[in-house]
Order: sequence, then structure tokens, then C-alpha cells
Amino acid sequence: MIELVGKAVYLIRGKLLMDAESVTYDDINRQLEQQGLPLLSAGPDALARSKSGTIASQILLQHNQSQDEQNLKLRFDALASHDITYVGIVQTARASGLREFPVPYVLTNCHNTLCAVGGTINEDDHVFGLSAAERYGGIFVPAHQAVIHQYMREMMAGGGRMILGSDSHTRYGALGTMGVGEGGPEIVKQLLRRTYDIPYPEVIAVYLEGQPGPGVGPQDVALAIIKAVFANGFVKNKIMEFVGPGIANLTVDYRNGIDVMTTETTCLSSIWSTDDRVAAYLGLHGRPDAYRALEPAEISRYDGAIRVDLSRIEPMIALPFHPSNAYPIRELNENAAAILGQVEEEGRRQLENPKLEFKLSQKIAGGRLRVDQGVIAGCAGGTFENIAAAAAILENGSTGNGQFALSVYPASQPVNLAVIRSGLAERLLQAGVTLRTAFCGPCFGAGDVPANGGLSIRHSTRNFPNREGSKPANGQIASVALMDARSIAATALNGGRLTAASEVSAPVSAVAYTFDKKVYENRVYDGYGKPHPETELKFGPNIADWPKMISLPENLLLKMAAVIHDPVTTTDELIPSGETSSYRSNPLKLAEFTLGRKVPQYVGRAKDFQGLEQERQRLLAEGTAHEPQSTELGRIFLTLFGDEEPTPEKVHQTLVETGLGTVIFARKPGDGSAREQAASCQKVLGGWANIAVEYATKRYRSNLINWGMLPFVIPEDYLPEFAVGDFIYIPMIREAVQSGAAEIQAFLINADGRKPFRLWLPNLSADDRAIILAGCLINYYGQESK
Repeated sequence: MIELVGKAVYLIRGKLLMDAESVTYDDINRQLEQQGLPLLSAGPDALARSKSGTIASQILLQHNQSQDEQNLKLRFDALASHDITYVGIVQTARASGLREFPVPYVLTNCHNTLCAVGGTINEDDHVFGLSAAERYGGIFVPAHQAVIHQYMREMMAGGGRMILGSDSHTRYGALGTMGVGEGGPEIVKQLLRRTYDIPYPEVIAVYLEGQPGPGVGPQDVALAIIKAVFANGFVKNKIMEFVGPGIANLTVDYRNGIDVMTTETTCLSSIWSTDDRVAAYLGLHGRPDAYRALEPAEISRYDGAIRVDLSRIEPMIALPFHPSNAYPIRELNENAAAILGQVEEEGRRQLENPKLEFKLSQKIAGGRLRVDQGVIAGCAGGTFENIAAAAAILENGSTGNGQFALSVYPASQPVNLAVIRSGLAERLLQAGVTLRTAFCGPCFGAGDVPANGGLSIRHSTRNFPNREGSKPANGQIASVALMDARSIAATALNGGRLTAASEVSAPVSAVAYTFDKKVYENRVYDGYGKPHPETELKFGPNIADWPKMISLPENLLLKMAAVIHDPVTTTDELIPSGETSSYRSNPLKLAEFTLGRKVPQYVGRAKDFQGLEQERQRLLAEGTAHEPQSTELGRIFLTLFGDEEPTPEKVHQTLVETGLGTVIFARKPGDGSAREQAASCQKVLGGWANIAVEYATKRYRSNLINWGMLPFVIPEDYLPEFAVGDFIYIPMIREAVQSGAAEIQAFLINADGRKPFRLWLPNLSADDRAIILAGCLINYYGQESK
């Protein structure tokens, strides 16, 4: 079904994969001759140039502003944010000297769409967003019009382009656009005409062959790939380039559905070969000039490959609590008790709450899992073809009048209009489906929250713990399994008993999609290239500026506020999704939720220690820092002197030069969302660092750096036994960062005494170091403007 090739390969004429380490030019021609294919037109030196023959290489080098092709400085063609990120981004950019948006910047309103939490604050954010689009020359997509990525597919993506979005599922590779999802500060850099800086990434060929069988949808293919590559990090921070003859057997909607899920592999970006079907898609959306034929060079070299036989993919289900926890539905139905028992055991370890009873095996009825709810939504599920396929399965059927319920959210109003005009809406509604408007809520816990103990099957992007909106602090537990719209519809037809779409007889929908641009022309504000600097930004009472942040002190004394030994820590666990999204325009209020579902004590611990740092700064400002006035502050600083009897001058010097802050340890933090708040909330509460064995994604590490936090790593073999309450003293940290030191001397201070150990800061660029030294990106730009 899926084969991983962990060594360099050549792709020849887009058809043949060959071992790049052992094959010669003559070998390639012999293979071509044996298959009756034309011989190579390029000479033997084409092998030496083959690394630049990938589609990814062609696009990256066209967008590189640097003369160094190994260390890229990229400028993007367009930017995108939604209503839980754009307020903070505009505020940061405004504080850093923003005058106008230099490229098309799309502000969508697809997350806090319902305006259901916190009184006026969600709509206040929307009003702010429109005023920002008017002032700086942006594109504003009002609530209910489109989810962010569907709008970008319909209106902005095109061949050879690059788009940066402040949402992790920024993926438009099937349309020939390399999309990258990053935290807000990277958007700020682009708004200020700076660059996105990365080492040249590895490129992995995803070689598709064959054709999907009946009932197999794009989510099934995506889950099978994620299962194969997530745990081993096969494509982590790399680019997935989709090639091979199987692409021609997939519609563009189908390709988009696979592509958007590549985020869950932890890859950096994705890109596909394009063809006449892509040209037709862009033409249908009124943008034929956006098409560009993209294909690898005659010989292109990749750093590895994933071979996918589409004909062998089965309908899949990703069980809680990760998209990689995937099984064929057939296999789960054959071994439900054993598989669900394993999932329960792992789930209880992740939840770390003995009061919550996570029991999926209780839902087995007649040998099959019985689910409580179905949802087809968002950038992954809410496309026209997915909805049409579900309607074909449910036609003349029923979702039943029991507990099971099915909701469908078209991904944009043009899709919704097409669903209505084609008669699909009537079929769905008659079957008992609830039809909604464009909204991302079911994907991150702000819509269709199931009952306590419930299991929801969703064609959406993620199924992390509490991603469906349950609140463990209130004694609630629910969970999500990911499936394709086709199998969700088949399960609905079977009253909620888990059923693969391949088990039901349903015709492939022949309903053609028509796109009506008037929906957007009559509602979307398009001010790109037409800024109105006289427009005042409209601030609601919840919108707040970032608090002041100091530059990196000479030394740091950090207190361990959380220790997490889970294999992976998601951004949902670092800062919960769902109702907290309403507070992302107010850094102080949002920070109250930090680690709230994982380590509820974190906020109190961080604020207590932050109070001591605030006392330190007050003493310095008053000039009374010869002797710490707080017993606790004095006791903490005495640990730095050991048996030495410090003089008042020594105490004063230490207070001046040693900042206090908190640190968290997590083995592999940062999987999931691009949300910068996973890092910024820690900084708002006085955090100065994370310590990890490795970081799950580049974007989380970038968020730490952009908020002035130190992204330390420790190899497994050197890992001390950290405990909450331990102190970590890092003398001369500022000097170490300035000098570019990759290995840092530190001391672990606890009841057992003071022990030296090492921390590592690898791969920090000069700009990374400058941002950390300044204390955050805002300070860095503020220094430059002086």
C-alpha cells in the first residue's frame, strides 16, 4: 500500500523511480529502452543538476531573496490569517512600523464566526479586521463566507506561487502553490518586507500510482500516508512533492483533500505536478491566468520517496488522539475489542486524569463501534465533491431519529450555493442532515461539541485530546475519530454503526460544480493596493497591546513550572483551542488558559515566580537593590552563592544581571496548530525558555524565538531528571547567545544540591539571536527603528 524509500532517488520523466546512489546515466537509458520510452535528451551532466529539477526547487529559488541557495530568504506572493490570529499580527506589525500591506493579505473570519463566547469581543475583532483591511489595503472576508483555505484555493492560489498563512493547514500544493503555515510573527516579517529564513529543505517524492477503489476518499489516502510517516519523522520539516501517474486519476477536489492533511505529517510544505484538470479548476474560478504547468525536470533528484499504490488504500479511521493513529475500518471492525483496548490505554496515559473515564470499548455493539455524531466540515471535509459523495450515499436514506446526528458545513458560500442549486441540499436535508454555513469550529472545538463520553466521527483535520470541545476540568471527556465523508455518510445510513463506504452500494455523484463569484463580489472587501491611512483602527474593549518585555538578561535563573514526559505535546495542550480563541486579542486574558488542560497548576506557578521578577525590577528602578526585601527573593538568590557570604555589592550586581523566569520541559512540544500563542502566553507569564529533546515542528520553535524565548534541546542521553520546582541557573546566557554558542553551561539546583549540566542551542541564525537578545520580535524592530 505505502512504501518508504529512505535514500536519495531519481525520478525519470515523472514515471520511473531509481536509486540515485547506484544508478548511472547509461543504466537510466537502458531502463527507458526496456520500457519502450524515449531516451534522455539531456547529457550525463543532467545527473549533477538533478537536485534543482524538483518542482519545489524551482519555486523556492524563484522566491529566494538571498544569493545563498543553501540558506533561503523567502518572500511570499500572498498572506492569509483568520480571526483568532489577525488582531495580534496587526498589533505587532503596527508596533513595529507597519504602513501598508505590501502583498495581498487576506483576513478571514471563519473561527470565531458564531460570536458565541464573551459578549461582543468576537464581533469587535471582526470590526477591527475590516478597519485594518481598509487602513492598510487588505482583503476582508466576513464571517460565514468561507473558511480560510477554501477562499485561498478559490481566489488566491496559482501555479508557481507561495502563500504564507498563520494557520498550520496552509496547503495549496495541488493547485501548484507552496503553502506554509507559521505563527503570526512570521506574517509580521512579511508585512514589514522582511524574509522567511530557512535552510534549504529536503524534498521527498510522493509517488502516486493506481486509482482509488469505490468508497475510498481523499481522507482515506491522507490518513494512510500520515500513519506511515508521522511517528518516524520521515518528512518532518521537509517538502512533500506529489508526482507519478496516479495523480491523473484524481480530481482536483480529491487532491486538495489529500494535500491539506499533509500538515499532520509535520512536513514544511507540499507541491504537486499540475495538469489540465488544475487548469480547468482555476478557469472555473475565473482565474485561468493563474494556471502554470508544473512538473519535475527530465531527471530530478529527491532525498527520499513515499510510494503510494492508490488501488490498495482502504477506507480508514484515525482513532483518538492523533491522525496517525489510523486503521482500516475493516480491520477495526474485525478486531474492535483489542484495538480499542490499546487506544484506551494510550489515551488514559495522555489524559493523565484518573477521574475521567475514557472508554470506547463500551461503544461496541454487535462487534462494531457505535458512534454518536458525524461532522463533515472545513478545509478538509467541506468541499463540493465530498458533500456530493455523502449526498449520493444518503439519497433516499436516513440518518435515523436516535442519538446519532450528522452536520455538514460547506467550506464556502459559493460551495453552499452550488449545493443548493444542484439539489444536493434537498437530498441531505431530507435524509436528516443539518446543513450549516462555512465555519472552522468543529475542527478546533467551537462547534458541534458532543455529549460527555461521546465519540464523533469527522471529516476534519485533527482529533487531538479535547479538540472536540470537551472540558476535562469540568469532568467532561469526549473524543473524535477522523474519517472520510463517504464513510461518515455510510455510517450515518447504518444508524451510527461504523461502516466503510466500500460496504454500501452508492453511485459516484455525477453532479457538476459551478462557481458563482458574485457571492464574493457582493460581500468581500478587496482593498489590496488601495490603503486608506486616514482610517482609524476600531478597538473593542477586549483588544489589548502586548505587555512590555525586557531584553535577555546577562544571566537567567529559571524555575521549572511544568514537566511533561508525553511522547508529543500538542499546541492544543500548550494553549487550548475552542472557547479560548475568543480571548486571543487580549494577551493577558488568554495567558490565563496556558496549559490549562494539561498542567492546570502552571499558570499559578508562573505568576508566583513572575511576581518575584517584578519585585526585582522594582528594586532596580527604586535603586534599593542592595538587599532583596522579599524573604522568598532573598532565599532564591542565596542559592546562587552557595556557602559564599555575599557582599551588598555582590547582591546588587546579581540582582541587576540575573533575570528570573519560568521554563517548561516537554519531550517533543509543538505538534499541531501554528498558533503563536502556544509560545507567547508562556512569555506573557514570565517564561524565558523551553527545554525539549526535540521540537515537533519548525513553526513552534520559530514562535518561541520570535517571542524571545530560548529553544533549548538536550539529547536523550544527557537528560537530567527534571522536577517541578527545580531551579536552572544559566550564567552568561546573553554572552553565549551573542557569540553564537551552540552548547551552554547550566546548573540544576534542587534539594540534592547544585549540579552542572549542558543545554544546546543549535541552528540559531544571526537574526534569531538578535530577536532573542532583544526579548521579542517587537523589541527587535523597535531597536531598528531608533
